[in-house]
Amino acid sequence: MTALIVAEVTESALAPSTAKALTAALQIGGGVHILVAGKNVGPAAEAAAKLSGVEKVLVADGAAYGHHLAEPLAALIVGLAGGYDAILAPSTSSSKNVLPRVAALLDVAQVSDIIKVVSADTFERPIYAGNAIQTVRSKDAKKVITVRTASFTATGEGGSAAIEAIGAGSDPSVSSFKSEALAKSERPELTAAKIIVSGGRGLASSENFKEYIEPVATRLGAAIGASRAAVDAGYAPNDLQVGQTGKVVAPDLYVAIGISGAIQHLAGMKDSKVIVAINKDEEAPIFQVADYGLVADLFPTLKELDAELAKAGR
Repeated sequence: MTALIVAEVTESALAPSTAKALTAALQIGGGVHILVAGKNVGPAAEAAAKLSGVEKVLVADGAAYGHHLAEPLAALIVGLAGGYDAILAPSTSSSKNVLPRVAALLDVAQVSDIIKVVSADTFERPIYAGNAIQTVRSKDAKKVITVRTASFTATGEGGSAAIEAIGAGSDPSVSSFKSEALAKSERPELTAAKIIVSGGRGLASSENFKEYIEPVATRLGAAIGASRAAVDAGYAPNDLQVGQTGKVVAPDLYVAIGISGAIQHLAGMKDSKVIVAINKDEEAPIFQVADYGLVADLFPTLKELDAELAKAGR
C-alpha cells in the first residue's frame, strides 16, 4: 500500500501541516510519497525530502500551480492517482477546495477531517461540532482523506528521499487567476502558533481588541484569535476566527479572554495543551475545559497581566 500526500506550500516553503499529515499516512502503513506542486517550490521539495519516512518527493513546478487553483491541481492529482491506494492532505482551506474535486473525479467518497487512524481502512472523525466521534470504514479501493492536523504530531526530519520532477497535468482551463490580497502580519500564523491569545464578545469593541489583547499577545510572542461572536460583531477580522466555522488550532497555550465557550468555539481549540480562561461569568462553559480559570473583569486583569509580563522582561 502506497500513499500520496499533497503538500501544503506557502511562498515556496513547506507548511508544518504537511509533516502532521505525514504522521497519519505512516500510521496507515506502506510507503509514502509527497507531491509538492507550485511555482518555484524547490525549497519546499527539499524540506519534504528530509522528513522521516518519505520514500519519494514528486515536484510539479509550474505557473499553473502557482496560485493554488483547485482545478489544475485536482487534475494533476487524479493523473497520478493510479499508483496510490490513499491520497491525503492536511485539512486546510486549500485542500478542502482541492480534495473533494479529486474524490469526485475518482468517484469515491472522501473521508474528511480524520483525528485518528484505526487501521488502513478505518478512521475516526469528529461530528456535531466535536461532541461525538464517528468511526468510518472506507470500502473504496482508493481513499481520499483530509487530516485534522491538530490531532497529529509532526513527523521529524532524518529522511533523504529522492526528488523527482514530473510534468504538468492537463489543465481543465475552467478557472484562471486574477488577483489576490494577502494579509501580512509579523505575528505567528494562527494554525501554527504555539501560543494564542483569543478575545470574545466580552471585549465589546475592536478598539478594546487593540488596547487590551494586542499588547499581551505581543509580549508573549503569540498569535491573536477571536470567537465567532467577536468576528460577527466586527471586533476582529474573519481570518482570526477560531472554531467550527473558523480555524482549528492546538497550541501549547491558549488564552481565552471574554469568551463564553460556545460549542462551536470549543470545537476549534479544545485540543490545546493548556487552556487559560478569563471571564467574569463564573458559569461560562469555557471553564469546563480550561486548565486554569480566572473569574474577573478582563479589562483591569489584562492591564495587570501586561504590567507583570513587562516586569518579567517579556
